[in-house]
Amino acid sequence: MATSTTVQRTGTSMTTGQLGGLGDYAIQLLPIALIVLVVLAIVLSRRRRQKDPPARAAAEPNFGSRTDGKKFCFECGTQISARAEICPNCGVRQMAPTGGFATTVSGRSRIAAALFALLLGGLGIHKFYLGQTGWGVLYLLFCLTLIPAIVGFIEGILFLVMSDQTFAAQYG
Repeated sequence: MATSTTVQRTGTSMTTGQLGGLGDYAIQLLPIALIVLVVLAIVLSRRRRQKDPPARAAAEPNFGSRTDGKKFCFECGTQISARAEICPNCGVRQMAPTGGFATTVSGRSRIAAALFALLLGGLGIHKFYLGQTGWGVLYLLFCLTLIPAIVGFIEGILFLVMSDQTFAAQYG
């Protein structure tokens, strides 16, 4: 037989089962949510390392880079003179180097990713921007715990101190 004890609290009578409330339940789930996020981060980072072996970066030509007065065509990838405006192989006009922020081949900017992470990191907007929709959905699911906001702020700082080459290698 279950017994229920009553407690006097601010003039109202409540049973001990009602004292916890939804807020206390959410606080109790916070460590579990943190553990789930850490485990998912480890699993997804291992999966990413398996997909992108380090040899891939060496095999692909570095489009637009200038070494020994040469660069690679943006369209066909053949090595051409650094001063060439049109590729002699495919006839595509080469883009002039921009004076703005550096972007990756996919058009993603390190500064934009850092701003998204710093300002909207709790919602995972920077993950959606970087093409990591799984992580973005995970950040959205846990946004009420404020854990993604803290992680997003840290990632924003990491994006700001990261070099353009490292950013392009990881998110290009």
